[in-house]
Amino acid sequence: MNISITARKFKAHSTLKDFVTAEVESLAKYDDSILDVNVVLSFQNSSNSVKTAEIIVKVPGQVLTAAESTDDFNKSVVAAVEKLSRQLQKFKTKKIQYGIKNED
Repeated sequence: MNISITARKFKAHSTLKDFVTAEVESLAKYDDSILDVNVVLSFQNSSNSVKTAEIIVKVPGQVLTAAESTDDFNKSVVAAVEKLSRQLQKFKTKKIQYGIKNED
């Protein structure tokens, strides 16, 4: 699984990158055929400082995305990973139900 982290309009600290990497790697327990994961962290300079995490997961035959905005990057990442875990579980169920084989 290749993980790339992009920070828009700010410089991400190594602790934030480590946290994001650990959260994204937890998705492997739902589907071991994950090819690439792109994480885009963006910061809006408004009065309430909205922090957005967008995660794009590529699995064979499908691209899954989730985005979440909160007041903290950690909360945004956790919420987006939860959305993706549900999507991966649903995708895996459909894959098993219809007998789709991995297209490696």
